[in-house]
This record gives sequence, C-alpha cells and structure tokens, in this order.
Amino acid sequence: MIIDYKNVNIYQEEDLVLSDVNFHVDDGEFIYIIGKVGSGKSTLLKTTYLEVDINEGEKAEVLGREIMKMRRRDIPALRKEMGIIFQDFKLLHDRTVHKNLRFVLRATGWKKKQGKEIEERIDEVLKAVGMEDKKKKMPHELSGGEQQRIAIARAILNKPKVILADEPTGNLDPETAEHIVGLLKDISMKGTAVVITTHNINMIDKYPGIVYQCKDEKITEVTKDYQKMEFYEEEV
Repeated sequence: MIIDYKNVNIYQEEDLVLSDVNFHVDDGEFIYIIGKVGSGKSTLLKTTYLEVDINEGEKAEVLGREIMKMRRRDIPALRKEMGIIFQDFKLLHDRTVHKNLRFVLRATGWKKKQGKEIEERIDEVLKAVGMEDKKKKMPHELSGGEQQRIAIARAILNKPKVILADEPTGNLDPETAEHIVGLLKDISMKGTAVVITTHNINMIDKYPGIVYQCKDEKITEVTKDYQKMEFYEEEV
C-alpha cells in the first residue's frame, strides 16, 4: 500500500479541513481528488509529504512509514521516493532544462562520478515526456504545457513509487491539459501510482481512474456514480 489513511482528521492550523478520512492508494492506481476550491483536496495531498502534519487518526501510513510518528529528519528520505508536481511548475529559472534535472539528481544522492548515468537518465525522462529537444532551453523559453512536461520529467527522475500532482493542469489550456493528464495516465499504466487533485472534471471520462470527492469536510470515493452527482457542474 502506497498511502493508507484510516479515520484521520486533517487540520490547517487550527481549522478542521477534513474529518474521518479514509483514503488509500496502491501500486499503479490512477486517482483523482476532486472538489471545489477550499474543500481540502490540496491540503490532503500535502499531508502525504508532510508539508501539513497529521496528529489525529487511527492510521496514517505513507510508503510504509507511520507519518504521525515520523521525525523531521526522516522526511527528506520519504520525499525522495515521491514525485511531486505543482500547478506553478517550480522550475529553477536561472538554469537550463538540463541543469534543472541534473540539480535534482545531484540533490537526491547521485554522485559526480556518475556523470554518464546522470546524462542517460536525463535523456530517458525527457524522451518519456516528449521534450528531448528542449534540453538546452531556459524555462522562460518554454510554453506552460512544455514547462509542465519538464516538471513531470523532474518528478519521474528517481523512478518514484507515487506521483502527487496538485492541480497540474490549472494554468493550461484545455488541449494541453488533456495531453498532460494523458501523460500521467501512461505513467500509471507502467506501475507508478498517480494522485491528481483537480477541478477539471472533463478529464475523468477520457482518462478513467478512482475518484474521491472532498465536500463538507468529508472525503468520499465516488468512482461508480460520479457522473450522476451535482458536483459535476462547472466548479470555481
């Protein structure tokens, strides 16, 4: 099990955001977390990499670790096993795509003497996201969709067990957003679990997955009947 939450309460500072959370992610699953702005979907995702702490619950495990008992010094090791993708890309704008990716590999333990392996891995992930010809580009020279593809390449560099994508299509046009979700779906089909927070409901029909809805301080799995529910009106 990648993520296993049982009867967890999630707070943002002093405010209860989600109560009695039961949320599970297994290998290779493709999961959407949907809900209106402020419903708690991004906060839930942040608990998995301990940007937001969980202090109440029956069980909260991520990648085999009990995160309610985790020491702060152990968090970086947990995050190295994840790929995290943000809406605003978070690329380093003072260096090329190649240097962005090399920086991540060096920061996560790859050694200077592994130069050949580093170059091979960078080429491999850029090819996987269709960006092999952008290696020498600066981020500002890329479109929003291209930057998000590079962010996905960065996320898969260390072959993570799970990718966490927080509104990865929020700043993209519909066609580009579809390509990005399709790319993440392809990654999940190769065995990596993918969890996406989104209010872009249209993608679910084209790229089906397990669907959870955050609403009224609760999270509920709605995979089977989501097309019938009122929240599939346009959300703002």
